[in-house]
Amino acid sequence: MRGRQAARYIFIEMLPGLILGVMVFIFILLMFQALRLTEFVLVHGLSIKTIVEMMGFMSISFLPAILPMSLLFAVLMTYGRLSSDSEIIAMRSVGLSMSTLTLPAVILGTMLALVSAHTSFQVGPWGNRQFELLISKLANSKVTATLREGTFSEGFFDLVVYADQIDSKTGHMNKVFIYNERDEKMPVTIIAKEGQLVQVASDFEGKTTLHLKDGNIHRNLTDNYTKVDFVGYDIRMTSPTTDFTREKSPQSLTYQDIQDGLKQTNLTPERLRLLKTEFHKRWALSLTCLTFSLIGVGLGTVTNRRAVKSSGLVLCIGIIVLYWAFYVLSESLARQGTVAPWLSIWGVAITFLGISVWSVKRVWD
Repeated sequence: MRGRQAARYIFIEMLPGLILGVMVFIFILLMFQALRLTEFVLVHGLSIKTIVEMMGFMSISFLPAILPMSLLFAVLMTYGRLSSDSEIIAMRSVGLSMSTLTLPAVILGTMLALVSAHTSFQVGPWGNRQFELLISKLANSKVTATLREGTFSEGFFDLVVYADQIDSKTGHMNKVFIYNERDEKMPVTIIAKEGQLVQVASDFEGKTTLHLKDGNIHRNLTDNYTKVDFVGYDIRMTSPTTDFTREKSPQSLTYQDIQDGLKQTNLTPERLRLLKTEFHKRWALSLTCLTFSLIGVGLGTVTNRRAVKSSGLVLCIGIIVLYWAFYVLSESLARQGTVAPWLSIWGVAITFLGISVWSVKRVWD
């Protein structure tokens, strides 16, 4: 009975720390994206609603990494407080073993490992994909913001665009020069006296067309040159709806996407390594929850020192930095083909799991 009450008490004590950890680490990671968000505000003039939406999608995409870090923070702070307040000593004095006192952290770590697996393969990729699509839609709805008069703008929907004068409010341009490199085998040069960006958009779901007036089109092949004059000519920009058919970034791949990709027979070695790396690192990241829960118990349960309470966050960040340094290195080695993906990813995960077991065993002894 005492063991059950103590376990319930410790488990409940960790929950506020877990919630606080999620909030703290989301805030920290969003701060790293502050410059990027500021750029979007200045360039695109985003509304508060759009900014909040972007931050929401980014926070969701961060969840697979945030959950293990928050768990480590919660376990370290909880067991550190119990140690500094001599509650661990009091519980052991009434006959409770360290295995009983460790059980709440293991249970919470196992629960979060299952949640982390779902967020790694489904929720996180969905948030990252929605963020990518939102960025594309913003670029399509505010295309004039990326153009500067008197400057060659490269990478503008695979076009090089130059205009002497641009009205950012109306989208009207004078003396327009365009180099169309969408077809590498047949590049096209377009010169026009005027241009007008025409947008038919609602909530970023429309299309943008560049309407040119009074100009000519130049095609220069190896053995042929053609010139076509026009009164009006339209160039369609990429529609946001086509983003759904584009290849997803690795971070946006769901479990089903990875499985479908691995079943393909015409994969390049680079693509195969990428898919295998994503598969193994998502599962390994889920195991990190259990690893961090044990490390938290091992490092949090120490001798009676009040310094533990204040140094919990510093210790937490130190462990996280060390772990992610090896994690990023293992992912890089796996993608480059230096080490087999399963060996590179799981080698780091199992090594840290072994360290966590050793740290707990040291406390038990």
